[in-house]
Amino acid sequence: MTMIDKNHPSPEWIASLRKRFPVEREIDHILTRKMERRGGVGFSPIPLPTLSAQIKTLLGKELKEAFKILDARWLSGGSSKLQMAFTLDWNRPGVGREKTPMVLRMEPAESMVETSRLREYQVIKAFEGIVPVPPVFWVDAEGEHLPYPGLIYGFAQGVTKPTTAKSGVAGLGTQLDLELRQKLAPQFIDHLGKVHTRDFTKAGLDAFDVPQLGTQAAEWAVNWWERVWEEDSDEDSPMVRLAAIWLRENMPVCNHLSILHADFRVGNFLFTEHDTRITAWLDWELTRIGDRHQDLAWTTSKAFGGYAEDGKTFLVGGLLPEQEFFDAYSKASGLSVDRKTLHYYKVFNAYMMSVLTTGTGYRIARNGKTHQDVLVTWLLGVGYMLQDEVRMLIDEAR
Repeated sequence: MTMIDKNHPSPEWIASLRKRFPVEREIDHILTRKMERRGGVGFSPIPLPTLSAQIKTLLGKELKEAFKILDARWLSGGSSKLQMAFTLDWNRPGVGREKTPMVLRMEPAESMVETSRLREYQVIKAFEGIVPVPPVFWVDAEGEHLPYPGLIYGFAQGVTKPTTAKSGVAGLGTQLDLELRQKLAPQFIDHLGKVHTRDFTKAGLDAFDVPQLGTQAAEWAVNWWERVWEEDSDEDSPMVRLAAIWLRENMPVCNHLSILHADFRVGNFLFTEHDTRITAWLDWELTRIGDRHQDLAWTTSKAFGGYAEDGKTFLVGGLLPEQEFFDAYSKASGLSVDRKTLHYYKVFNAYMMSVLTTGTGYRIARNGKTHQDVLVTWLLGVGYMLQDEVRMLIDEAR
């Protein structure tokens, strides 16, 4: 048996994975790029003055008039991307001289979720004026000017949770009071319906491939994460292997293609507390075109919900009971909910998270490729609970 050195993968092995697991062109590109760079140096802290100078280089190619970068500072949060806030003093087209709060969102040397900044840029652009999103300005898709691929978008006002509320890691377990739930839930559902009914053929998404109706949407998704497991895992897992087999044997037919946010939940939107208005949907990095049930399964996950005051009624996203959520979603979108397909994607989502925590999380922490090595190492333990969830979900499907 030939031993594979995943920390220094050979071109032949990378090529074999690309052949075994066909995925979208841009997904193939970013995963291949990750493997080709894996043997390089790990993550090291970047001084803010250095990063500000690199942003100046990027903007110098984009802007014809003088500008200044002010008040550069790091933003905390997230296990995946580096984020730096700053103010741009510039002559904004159509506005005039302005000091615009902005955010740089950038990969570390290797990310917990290796994704495309170009796709993230395009999809946020596609939803301007349709659902609340931050304005996006520029993208350095290959890290030509920045240390790593990154995009620059406008700083949106709002909070992810009430200032008096408590929540766990990544915004999980946030408790919302009844009045807040009643104001946020209709917006939450309306926005999800608009995401799933957006005409992607006219959205400028040329970094996205469109699967055929049928089973290709599921097949591309499984290929993506099984390839990541092969690339990143160190200790093999019978449960992860079994889940991949089950997912391939039970692929549902997709009869309607939608743009998927792929992380649509409380904690990934901002709202202003004085009027309880959702001001921006964030974290579009996993967006793809596929089956809406992937989003619905994610959004209704127990991990992202909570319970009503009676301690018994489960609330989707901590907002409203599940059946009310599905009824309101169908009314808002005009799309039905198939429970069997929904359950398939619950298995898929748990499988994907198992891959990321026990595979990718291990690899990037071991190799010193991330700024969040303590957090992703902690997530390794969560990964085995996720594998047990996969087991239970497959048992339920029987």
